[in-house]
Amino acid sequence: QVQLVESGGGSVQPGGSLRLSCSIFVDTRSGYCLGWFRQAPGKEREAVAAIYTGGGSSYYTDPVKGRFTISHDAANNTLYLQMNTLKPEDTAMYYCAAADLSLGWGGGVFAENEYHYWGQGTQVTVSS
Repeated sequence: QVQLVESGGGSVQPGGSLRLSCSIFVDTRSGYCLGWFRQAPGKEREAVAAIYTGGGSSYYTDPVKGRFTISHDAANNTLYLQMNTLKPEDTAMYYCAAADLSLGWGGGVFAENEYHYWGQGTQVTVSS
């Protein structure tokens, strides 16, 4: 059963922008942490950004701070990642993930093992 579906990936030139979307088919009203992760070819998957539902705080890893913005539309239960000033090193498969806080939460917003649901990924390529 598919519970997270990403979209919005594509190819863009350096300096350009993309907005990724993640449609969430689980009920997040009880309290979730939602995250974006990425995996470049030949590299391990790494965290990008995370946000708590219900208007909670958002968090960013250093490589994307000031360029990316994570947001959650509660009405449509959709997670977004606005990516500006893209660089070639942002090229990766991007995954959204969701953690049900009621199942136990260690507080590690960037820890992959904290997340219960994962999407299939959407490819982002930044190249001139």
